[in-house]
Order: sequence, then structure tokens, then C-alpha cells
Amino acid sequence: MTDAVILLFGATGDLARRKLYPAIYSLYRERKLGDRFAVIGLARRPRTNEQFREDVHDSIKEFARYNVTKDEQWESFAEHFEYMSLDTNNIDAFKELGTMTNRLDTKFEVGGNRLFYLALSPELFGNVSNNLKEGGLLETSGWARLVIEKPFGYDLPSAEKLNAQIRKVFEEKDVYRIDHYLGKEMVQNINVVRFANAFFEPLWNNKYIANIQITLSETVGVEDRGSYYDHSGALRDMGQNHMLQTLAMIAMEPPSRLSPEDIRDEKVKVFRSLRGFQTASEVRSNTVRGQYSSGTMKGNQVPGYRQESSVNPESTTETFFAARVFVDNFRWAGVPFYIRTGKRLPLKTTEVVVEFKNVPNNVYLSKKHKLEPNLLVFRVNPMEGIYFKMNAKQPGSEGTILPISMDFCQSCQIGLNTPEAYERLLYDAARGDSTYFTRWDEVALAWKYVDKIASAWAERTDNLMLYPAGTWGPDQAQQLLSEDGFKWWPVNGQDEGEVAWEMNQK
Repeated sequence: MTDAVILLFGATGDLARRKLYPAIYSLYRERKLGDRFAVIGLARRPRTNEQFREDVHDSIKEFARYNVTKDEQWESFAEHFEYMSLDTNNIDAFKELGTMTNRLDTKFEVGGNRLFYLALSPELFGNVSNNLKEGGLLETSGWARLVIEKPFGYDLPSAEKLNAQIRKVFEEKDVYRIDHYLGKEMVQNINVVRFANAFFEPLWNNKYIANIQITLSETVGVEDRGSYYDHSGALRDMGQNHMLQTLAMIAMEPPSRLSPEDIRDEKVKVFRSLRGFQTASEVRSNTVRGQYSSGTMKGNQVPGYRQESSVNPESTTETFFAARVFVDNFRWAGVPFYIRTGKRLPLKTTEVVVEFKNVPNNVYLSKKHKLEPNLLVFRVNPMEGIYFKMNAKQPGSEGTILPISMDFCQSCQIGLNTPEAYERLLYDAARGDSTYFTRWDEVALAWKYVDKIASAWAERTDNLMLYPAGTWGPDQAQQLLSEDGFKWWPVNGQDEGEVAWEMNQK
């Protein structure tokens, strides 16, 4: 990992505590982060270095993949962390921060490299970027990179305004917009499975694939994010970034070279090929929006969205979103991509299901048997793995055909102690590898697509469907597929026939 001083804005926030400190510690334990680094925690609240290091220790102890004890190794790690209370509107404070950064740069022989991580509200990005420049923090002999979290804007105009503010200070090549789903192991594995296996790529098109389903489901409600979520909703919170980015990874063409820009160029081509909605009627025909009402989760009664803390009792914000998406190019013409995401659903999971076209009806075995289509499933979260479903004769039967599975469970084989997304992304940002960060043109095209949906939804509220907590969303989400002769596949990848097979073998 390239040596750097990491300036972490929002150092007392939840993201830093749950993800960033554990990620830095894991990189250190795996020697991807040597001794030439420093972390400056920045936030408004007062904190001593000792208190800050204690906070870092507690977060690592609770959330890191590696166990931590206060020993010589910990002391060696902790001395790289210092804290400064900072008012982001105070230019003099940024000048003081520059002095502190230079001191730590010299102390740890970093070489002038700066990684600015803004775990802040987006409306602060422009002001902080400008003050970094005015405070002299970009006057360095090394590189200076800006890492920023989603959401990047609320819609296309706000994203354009935010981008313009940042670009006054940083060049696009130095801006790293995080979508942490791109750091997940199995999302990155999608292209490896596609392009490293000769028997997949020839089938990866509309001649052999019937549809693709992307599910990102959560069991939790809005928890303590009610005030934020009520102004965002599932479409902006998940659809514009995680869902469309995953779709692009599935649909992109093979890049000509393994360089970050070539890979991101291919993703941009997918976004340009998305079939936009021309009318509100088209939006209503191809999307479903829902909001959870009170229901039962794991035997416990839970409140509806409108009863959650900091949520408007008359809110029309969607907590569930499903859509039928088309990529209008030669490879994917006519293949529907179904995406869905929601809160208070029965299972927490992220899966991508590739459903292949079935064998012709009334030919050979299909005359006597109801054959299920082949499925290729990427299990992204919480268990990682790849699953393939095919048809085979049940052993000992008189020609009974049932679906069987070929299942690679990465979490089972390697264990749950695999790198977190933020470890990979921090490591990549420090090395200058922007492959799994979103470029501005990706962000702009995604907002352009999503804004059409949001605008149509805003015209009328009678298309907001309630669904009880603990169910898979409104019935209309099922109808979206049944209209095309398809169904949502169970998120565990198994159907009744396959379960019957496994029970019979036991």
C-alpha cells in the first residue's frame, strides 16, 4: 500500500467506527499497510489523542476481522493516530491542520502523499474541498486524492452542482467516489466468472439468457436514519447506485485492456444503453414502489414506516422499489433485468440470478417432464458464493428429473474472515486504482435514468403500495415478472423440487 497521511473527516461518526478503523487495522495486520502512514481524525467534538485512540481501539475490538489486545503491537499501531477538533468553515483551522499533516508526514516518512476521506454530509464536500486548497493542504510533493461517500447529490442538478464545486479543486482522476458494493468480493467476481471461463461468455447474451434478477433485501427498518431516509427513499438510496452499478457489472462488454478507465468506459456504455422512460405511464408500467406497514419479523411485531422515529406520519417515501430495466444494445436487446430492493423484507441478502432460456417445449425429455431453467446465482451477501442449477435424473428413479445444484460456498470454504469492502477500497484508493470507484459520467447517467422515475412518481401518490413488514413487498412486484412469463426466484436459490431431492437423499 502506498504510504500516505489519511485525513479522516467525520472521525467520530458511525461509518468511521463500524467500517473505516477496522479496515485500516486489517490492512495493517495483513502488512498491506506498513509503518509509513498516519491517520488524522477530524470532527467538531473535542477529543484528546488518548481518547481518540481509545475510540479506535473500541471500534476495532467490536467490528474488526482480527482480534485486538492492548499490547506492543497495538501501541505501535495506535501511535500513528492523532486527533484534531475542526470547524470546517474555519480557514485558519485548515492551516493548522496543514502544519499537523506536515509534522506527521516527516515523522513517519510518508513522502507527501495525502488521502482526504470525507465521511460527511454531501453538502459539505464542496466547502471542505475548497478549504483544503485555501489552507495549503494540497501543496505537497506527493499525490492528493479525495475519497467521498454516497449519496453524491439528490438528483442530477444537485449532483452537477456538487461535482462542479469539487472539480474547482480536484481533477477527476483524483476523485474517488465510493460505492461500497463495488468493493464486495462477489460483485468483483462477476467479471472474473464471465471473462475467465470460455463456456460462459459465448452464452452471455440474448440468445441464451431469458432474464436477470438483482435482489438487495434488508430485514431492518430505517432505524435511526429516519430523517435522512424520508428525504431519500429506496430509489435514491439503493437504486441509483448499488443496483445500477451491479447491473452494469453484469451487462458490460469485455474491456480491451485491464486498466481502470477501460473498465469504467464499458460500464458507461451500459448506462448510455439503458432504455429511458418517455412518459409517466411507462414508469408506472415498469416500476413498483412500496412502503412497509406494521407486521411481524421473526415472531416480533414491528411498526410501520410511518410510525418510525423522525418519519413524517403521512410520508409517501418508498421503502421498496422494483423495476423492469432494458439495456438496448446488440448483446441484451429484449432481455429484461429485474431489480428489487427494500426494507423489512424476510431475509437479508444480495443476489444476482442469471436465468438461462429453457430447452424447447415438446422436444425429447421436455415432452414428459416439466424442466426448470438453468440458473447461475452470484451470492454477494451475507454468505458469499456461486451457485449453478441444472436438471438431472434422480438416482434410483424411473426417469424422474429434478433440479440439482452445484454450489461453491466461498464463505464456507474460506470462512467469514475475508476482507471487507472498505478494506479493498481504501487499499485501492491509496494505490491509485480507481477501477471500483464511480466516475462522474457514470454518476450523471445513473441520475438521469433515476430522475425520470422519481419525477413520474412525484406526479401522483396513489401508486405507493403498502406491504406488511416481513413479506417480499407489494404483490405488484410479482406481477411485474408474471406479465413476462417469469417469477422471482427464491433468494436462497432453491425451489421446492430441489429441496425435495435433498430431503430424499437424506
